[in-house]
Amino acid sequence: MLLTTQQPFYQSAIKITISIDRGGTFTDVHAIVPGRSDIVLKLLSVDPANYKDAPTEGIRRVLEAATGASLPRGQPLRLDNIECLRMGTTVATNALLERKGMKSALLTTRGFKDLLRIGNQARPDIFDLSARRPDVLFETVVEVDERIIPSHPRSSQEALSTLREIDGITGEKYHVAQELDTESLAANLQVLKDQGYGSIAVALINSFACPDHELKVGEIASKMGFSVALSSQLQPMIKVVPRGMSATADAYLTPVIKSYIDSISANFEEGLAGSHGCRVEFMQSDGGLVDFRKFSGLKAILSGPAAGVVGYASTSWDEEARVPIIGFDMGGTSTDVSRFDGHLDHTFSSSISGVSIQAPQLDINTVAAGGGSILSWRNGLFMVGPESASAHPGPACYRKGGPLTVTDANLFLGRLLPEYFPKIFGPNEDQPLDRDITKKLFRELTDKINTEHGQARLTPEQVALGFLKVADESMTRPIRNLTEARGFETSSHHLACFGGAGGQHACNVAASLGISRIIIHKYSSILSAYGLALAEIVQEAQEPMAAQYIGSEKIIDLKLQGLMDRSTEQLSTQGFTKGQLRHEVFLNMRYEGSDTSLMVLKPDDGDFASAFVERHRREFNFTFERPILVDDVRVRTIASANKASEKSPLKQLKEAKIKDAPTPSQFTDVYFDSESGFIKTPVHQLRELGSNVKLHGPAIIIDETQTIVVSPNAVVHVLDTCVLIDLESAPREATYSSQVDPVRLSIFGHRFMSVAEQMGRTLQKTAVSTNIKERLDFSCALFSPDGGLVANAPHVPVHLGSMQFAVRYQHKRWLGKLKDGDVLVSNHPVSGGTHLPDVTVVTPVFKKGTDEIIFYVASRGHHADIGGILPGSMPPNSTELWQEGAAIESEKVVSDSVFNEARMRELFLDIPSQYEGCSGSRNISDNISDLKAQIAANARGIALIQNLIDEYGLETVQMYMFEIQRTAELAVRNLLKDMYHRYGGKPLEALDFMDDGTPIKLKITIDEEGSAVFDFAGTGPEVRGNINAPEAITNSAIIYALRCMIKSDIPLNQGCLSPVDIRIPKPSILSPTGAAAVVGGNVTTSQRVTDVVLKALHACAASQGCLNNLTFGIDGKVDEETGEFAPGFGYYETIAGGAGAGDNWVGESGVHVHMTNTRITDPEILEKRYPCILRRFELREATGGEGRNRGGDGVAREIEFLAPVQCSILSERRVHRPYGMEGGEAGAAGLNLWLTTDKYTGQARKVNMGGKGSVPMKVGDRVVIMTPGGGGYGTKEA
Repeated sequence: MLLTTQQPFYQSAIKITISIDRGGTFTDVHAIVPGRSDIVLKLLSVDPANYKDAPTEGIRRVLEAATGASLPRGQPLRLDNIECLRMGTTVATNALLERKGMKSALLTTRGFKDLLRIGNQARPDIFDLSARRPDVLFETVVEVDERIIPSHPRSSQEALSTLREIDGITGEKYHVAQELDTESLAANLQVLKDQGYGSIAVALINSFACPDHELKVGEIASKMGFSVALSSQLQPMIKVVPRGMSATADAYLTPVIKSYIDSISANFEEGLAGSHGCRVEFMQSDGGLVDFRKFSGLKAILSGPAAGVVGYASTSWDEEARVPIIGFDMGGTSTDVSRFDGHLDHTFSSSISGVSIQAPQLDINTVAAGGGSILSWRNGLFMVGPESASAHPGPACYRKGGPLTVTDANLFLGRLLPEYFPKIFGPNEDQPLDRDITKKLFRELTDKINTEHGQARLTPEQVALGFLKVADESMTRPIRNLTEARGFETSSHHLACFGGAGGQHACNVAASLGISRIIIHKYSSILSAYGLALAEIVQEAQEPMAAQYIGSEKIIDLKLQGLMDRSTEQLSTQGFTKGQLRHEVFLNMRYEGSDTSLMVLKPDDGDFASAFVERHRREFNFTFERPILVDDVRVRTIASANKASEKSPLKQLKEAKIKDAPTPSQFTDVYFDSESGFIKTPVHQLRELGSNVKLHGPAIIIDETQTIVVSPNAVVHVLDTCVLIDLESAPREATYSSQVDPVRLSIFGHRFMSVAEQMGRTLQKTAVSTNIKERLDFSCALFSPDGGLVANAPHVPVHLGSMQFAVRYQHKRWLGKLKDGDVLVSNHPVSGGTHLPDVTVVTPVFKKGTDEIIFYVASRGHHADIGGILPGSMPPNSTELWQEGAAIESEKVVSDSVFNEARMRELFLDIPSQYEGCSGSRNISDNISDLKAQIAANARGIALIQNLIDEYGLETVQMYMFEIQRTAELAVRNLLKDMYHRYGGKPLEALDFMDDGTPIKLKITIDEEGSAVFDFAGTGPEVRGNINAPEAITNSAIIYALRCMIKSDIPLNQGCLSPVDIRIPKPSILSPTGAAAVVGGNVTTSQRVTDVVLKALHACAASQGCLNNLTFGIDGKVDEETGEFAPGFGYYETIAGGAGAGDNWVGESGVHVHMTNTRITDPEILEKRYPCILRRFELREATGGEGRNRGGDGVAREIEFLAPVQCSILSERRVHRPYGMEGGEAGAAGLNLWLTTDKYTGQARKVNMGGKGSVPMKVGDRVVIMTPGGGGYGTKEA
């Protein structure tokens, strides 16, 4: 439809700028015609009855309106009257989501054919027993014979001396371990050609620094006619997995983009290339425009949303006031949020539809809450989404039998007016929105809630409003992550609202965040199209580097100048002069030993180091006294070519002569809160208000494509280009009511979980060890004043229920002895620990001005090395606890706000080294840094809790803290009741064995009230080994298994175990004595307990049942000449395997299962940091158990060492295979091999290390870990 009425304008020489955003449902068009007002159109993206292509139809209509000429559909158009044609599109996004890209192949280094299938080995949803992951984008893999390796300072120079040395573009030395075999490459490419492949992605190991092999592959493939995506050219950054996935995305999507552009080009005389001076440009994911000939699939994935960010940034920002802006784009199925502070925020790593993307893109956070989000009442909580009613059947009011949604709640409460919607609903698409069905369904849902809840008697209006409040709260979570979690005060921002549903929620979302001003542009419903008109041409250039900042300034300047020269030259070919260009210069910087890189914009004074330190302090609350490293240099060159500009809203407000709005002629009843009920509310049509008018809330403002709901405490200024809404500050009184409000309970569920999530983000960003930062082996949680778990962010399942044992132990031990400024540290099994490397930091939260503890926060992280008999502190052969490293029952790591570093060094370094054959921590500086990171994470949690208390009052917060625990209890009881009836009240039993023959036996007895006894009588005794598991681990396994059986999102807290009586024989393998070795219990026995619980519950076949814990390293030592201590190192990783199959799923291959979900270290990171070569990492084909549904395959991981190291493996399922279920066969057992040569005879040897073994590896030795497959489910059909 045409949103602005225009008279024909007959002028053949006019030059129009047309901007088009093609979305999934609508295509928005904005046109600038010199000498007249803008033309705005909104078309259906797909309307085959009327036109073939929506953008072309939009252009045709604009040309007709602007020139007065009649342009029949189907006739090729001319570009003579168009100066600039700009487009954003969701074509690439949709192709990715729907998996409708080009048939493509992946070329990668031999030994890594399954690397991108395995990915980071984590499963997307830790409570999904199927462990299902999205499919990869390529259909086949060709392994390339070539290999380049870094020159590690610890590597044997003798081993490298026979290899050709080359210089990497980072400035580091590399060696060619195998030259590129071009002959076999050409033959394999010909096979692909014969099979019909036309597009390939190339991702070779270490090509980010040494691209020569990859460039040669690309050259050969291009000559053969392939469309080629080279990972090293798309984004030359370390980490082959995301870089490789990015290349496959480009190969998969670029042909789709090219085909789409060709289809548009075919609608114009002489095509887009013969454009008669018309510039044709597309929006990229980074917020910059690019010539259509250079538009690629990888850069197109966020094309549409990026244009919206540019739109609000350009129309809301005021250069004088410099108030940062939050972008709030609420659509039908989701809401996108972003932030602008004068510069566009970019991220270089994201995951979209299961594909890791490594490319510059605007930092846009998405939450599954929109107008179509489904409303439900589950387990005593109001739930909004994540499921959506979509367009079909759509919300209930669409008259197609759909469920209640956010849109229905707004309609029911009078916030949407049916008379302003077209009559396009119902089976024949000729009826208005159905308010009656919405009323009926809300009344039915209210009856259900009142019956089940028991306490509150809610009205249907209160229920509908409650769902809107929960929806608003879910949308504030990503905004807090963009602001609070990065050191910004949320309330110091303005909220720029756009998108079809945003106007209905803007006031409430802003109020929840303490934001006082909302900006809604007049083009807010087509802001992505308008943003294209405001956008600029961008050329990105980036190169990797490896240097300390101090001392390398000249080299850095030369690299940056080279990138600027290259970008200038490329843009000059597009007709831009140097005077039209400006360069934004960045360094990707981090502290030595840390993985947290920050992309730092060059400050006005040119001091990158100070800018980096200040940003690190703001985001993480601390800095290091360490060298600052530069990983990448980047130049973003911008060509000023925006076709529209306007005054900022603040400037318009200052200059405007404001008058009162005209008296409205229409009123409607709107429900704003339960105290006031329905309020008679004026209805204004935006086009009739004019400019520079003022009105007071409450009000409904109707635009052609959206409804703006103005709350009673707001003042509205309608300006030339936007609607400005100011919320009058209304301080919330922290009133207490003993009656539980289910709406508020649902909101507190979000807020408590947000605390744990932000703690986790802080810990990940501030830690230095690979285990916490890369592998994400950590958890953060919030606890009640008695130490009971309130909220645990779902990081690592084995930590879920076990941390509360540690907090409760500290609570009892220190009761009445702690004060504000104290922080505790512990890892001992007797004090609630699981195994010694998992170090827990506990911080009490005090009532302000008193010594009363009102909460606890805690963080647990796996430290890479804490001493003991072997590097990595995961010895496979330990028999006593002292052999496993530092054991801390309870200590103050911080006392009276002072970090006790001397005591920590004593505990981690000195005391463990006093035991026979033991070393202290092999890298104490990392331990100290990680402890400080855990303390910082806890401090973040405390600040967020105090904010909650300030907002609601302590009594209210604590009441809902205990109530949220009861909610989890209710969910588990309902599950157990269902199981009681399903199995007729009969006991559920299971038995399995550890590889040493120790039985783990379980009998579950459930009663009609939903209580259960989990009795492990018959389980084996404590063992002389390290697979003993402290009781906390069994609790974690049971919480995890029960949560997996509940098919909805519930709070993770101690309430989950309230209906459960866990009985464990003492002492036993599941309840060992205090001196028993336990390092393996956390990583092997925990998995076996989980298998036993799931077997008893008849849930699924066994998964690999192990974490396959591999460690290697060397001890530190004192230099005999200097007397200085030279630190050693310890590396630790866990390795994926096969997942068990279920009744309705096939087991996933190469994935972590059950009690862990830690990532694997990227091959390029591994080889850069340690003296080794990863020779292969691939699936073990046919190792999953056969059955109606087959189990997943395990993996094979082979590492060659370039320096002498001690290498250890701690594993299970090498004897007892993962069981099948319901007739399915068992998965294959695992196998651990040591490949070496006899030092006397030179003969090659292949030695079975056993399930638990440690070997002193010499240069050239290899370890091969082959992990188990998952069990099959059901009898395989003949």
